[in-house]
Amino acid sequence: MGYTRQSLEELRNKVDLIEVVSSHVKMTRSGAYYKGLCPFHNEKSPSFLLQKGDAHYHCFGCGAHGDAIAFLMNYLKMTFAESVKTLAEKFGVKLEETDFKDQQKQAAISRLKSVMNDSAKLYNFYLLHTDEGHKALQYLYQRGLDLNFINTFQIGYAPAEDSIFLNTMREKGYKLEELQEVGLIRQVGARARPFFSSRITIPMHDIFKNVIGFSCRKIEESTFGPKYINSPETPLFKKSRVLFGLYFSRKRIAKEQKALIVEGQIDALRLIEEGFDFTIAGQGTAFSDGHVQELLKLGVKHVYLAFDGDNAGQEAALKVGQMFQKEAVEVSVLKFGEKEDPDTILMEKGAPGMIQKIDASEDYLSFLVSTMSKRGNIHTPAGKNEVVRSLVKTIHEWEHPLMVHEGLKRLAALMQVPESVVVPQSTQAKEYIPKTASISQFNVDPNRVLETDLLRWILLADQTEFSLIEFVAEYLGEDDFVTPLCKDLYEIFLDHYEKERNVNLIAIASSLEDAEHQLFLAEILQKKVNLEKAKEGVKEAVMKILQRNWMQRTEEVKSKIQSGGYSQDEVMGLVKEFNQLKKAVPQFND
Repeated sequence: MGYTRQSLEELRNKVDLIEVVSSHVKMTRSGAYYKGLCPFHNEKSPSFLLQKGDAHYHCFGCGAHGDAIAFLMNYLKMTFAESVKTLAEKFGVKLEETDFKDQQKQAAISRLKSVMNDSAKLYNFYLLHTDEGHKALQYLYQRGLDLNFINTFQIGYAPAEDSIFLNTMREKGYKLEELQEVGLIRQVGARARPFFSSRITIPMHDIFKNVIGFSCRKIEESTFGPKYINSPETPLFKKSRVLFGLYFSRKRIAKEQKALIVEGQIDALRLIEEGFDFTIAGQGTAFSDGHVQELLKLGVKHVYLAFDGDNAGQEAALKVGQMFQKEAVEVSVLKFGEKEDPDTILMEKGAPGMIQKIDASEDYLSFLVSTMSKRGNIHTPAGKNEVVRSLVKTIHEWEHPLMVHEGLKRLAALMQVPESVVVPQSTQAKEYIPKTASISQFNVDPNRVLETDLLRWILLADQTEFSLIEFVAEYLGEDDFVTPLCKDLYEIFLDHYEKERNVNLIAIASSLEDAEHQLFLAEILQKKVNLEKAKEGVKEAVMKILQRNWMQRTEEVKSKIQSGGYSQDEVMGLVKEFNQLKKAVPQFND
């Protein structure tokens, strides 16, 4: 998907970097400058600087540097496309698709989002302003939720009478087909009926705070169906990838690289309101690998599992914890009594009670050992052997060899058995290929990889102290790039730098004429690099390209000499060129 040059140029002109950064970092004005504590490293004295009218931020402490897109990508771990869309929504810029089919698709998706947003407003209004809704409102008050909480999270109520919802949405101009496409109605014979009825509605949001689905709870046993019902799969709502509460918790999760995972949606919102704004929930206990991957994209390295203390909650903790252990993410499990959960702790002991639970949490392996030991008789040799064998098997499912090795060593200590009983087989390194890998992943173009790496360095690194683009331009011209896309973008980068003496991602994106170039730029920016090693990385990449081209030219001339297809004079000329090439081994100027 690509955007027209005009719409990206409009976005570039409207973006106010100070407004973007100030939404996440407390900035203090000093003349034409704004200072704040750098969000990318811990510091006590502000060294993070913005200048009014400038499109770039800079930290004099850690060297972080970039524009509005780079800030969102690095601070909130957004993709390039998500960053562009976020800025467009924030500053009221309509991004126009370059492809007509894409325009139609985006218009349809935008229409469906409007349907969901308006349905959430309807449910919220019905909760607050009708007699039927007030019964649900009393239930929420009894659970300790106040009006501010209800409005912050757009809690609502789906009426029992079908016609109320259907007629209101028709009056707003929505068709039954649209309501059905987003899972708000279902066909019962020839009759259309609302999917949600007589239930409290809890909206689920995307990263732009658009409502994409609902989790709905019944408050009376007489209401048909289970306690919770979620929206079905729709073009907006993909159950296996949507993390409830992520819109409200994304900033802190990305910054602190940790997440608190709970079962219930109300539990998640209560915790977020109480200051635990790194909390998310799956869809009930159906936590999937897709949910794990969404958190890994945000850089999560430690998760806390706050599941109910009953058997179902403990089973869920075992399953979800194992998913993260496979990815080498640290897992801590909060301990609750059989009738306890995060909600009861908050109601009885408040936020300090939850902090105590987090501080007293146990690591996943200890939780696994204690849980499995209760299921077997570890007081007999045969019983203990069975438990240990089961635990060893579970640990061997972890994807990373070092995790397996260290896990088995710790298992031996926890179960009080010699390491030799569980460790020997793990000491032999096994070839590891990720489950997600495929043969096609290894059919890569080394030239594209090398040239893309170089472009990534010069795009993301700070150009002020040591101009990487100028260094690259000293040794490489457009013709030194053999990958067409890389060659095109390098030429654009050079032209942009000549005009602005800096790198502005929105400006570069707006100068790209077609979707292929825009998609390639997004691809380049997805991979992170260690900016502290930018100078060394650029030099290494430039030298590899110079050596590659030198070797290719040398081999070409050599092949021509040996081919026998040239006259004596031509061969002599080729020999002279070959000798000159052999003496001109690539090297940097002093």
